[in-house]
Amino acid sequence: MAAAATSLKHLKISPKEAHTATIIFLHGLGDSGQGWLPVAKMLWSSFPNVKWILPHAPSISITLNGGMRMPGWFDLSSLDNLTDSRYDDEKGILTSIAAVDDLIQKEVDAGIPENRIILGGFSQGGVVSILTALTSQRKLGGVIGLSTWVAINHKVEELKSAHAAETPIFWGHGTADPVVNYEYGQESVELLTKRLGFPLLPPGQTFGRPGIRFESYRGMPHSSCPEEIEHMKAWITEALK
Repeated sequence: MAAAATSLKHLKISPKEAHTATIIFLHGLGDSGQGWLPVAKMLWSSFPNVKWILPHAPSISITLNGGMRMPGWFDLSSLDNLTDSRYDDEKGILTSIAAVDDLIQKEVDAGIPENRIILGGFSQGGVVSILTALTSQRKLGGVIGLSTWVAINHKVEELKSAHAAETPIFWGHGTADPVVNYEYGQESVELLTKRLGFPLLPPGQTFGRPGIRFESYRGMPHSSCPEEIEHMKAWITEALK
């Protein structure tokens, strides 16, 4: 893993009642923690013991956007080969994983057990969240990936922890996503099931430990929708039981 972790600036929503669990959710490219604040606020009352942490990615040069600097978890050169890991900014991804692990450690130091910490993210944020869960020695409560993909897939088997496939996953993806093509999501879930041994939950099953719940949203672009948020809410409810 990357060495020294940078402390990530972040938004925090304190729990309504006693703090017994934490959800850390990472935004997509060009966004900030503010972008997912409405969703966190919407779910806040449903999870009175959960603290929400919404980190802000550092501003970096993005090749895809002509080198323009913007909030990003790693550099991106193209949207046409997301599952071809030869194009991955491996160093940038591993640096972000280390920074996220630093946030997790702070929660553990505050007394929150690893299995009461859920990590999630949208698009680039999902990449970092999924890979953090796959490679970490920690046994997290679960991981959420929305409109995302599995990066560094040429050596994910070598990087994964011994217990990686025990981690429950919620994966949501829109069939009309013009940014992270729906097929990339399908390929990534196939990688997790066929190469890493994750069981794929049957349609209609809310949660499984272990297990991947893969939900497709017909016509949804590179965004979220009320149905996806409801599915995620039901999944979180089970993950934190």
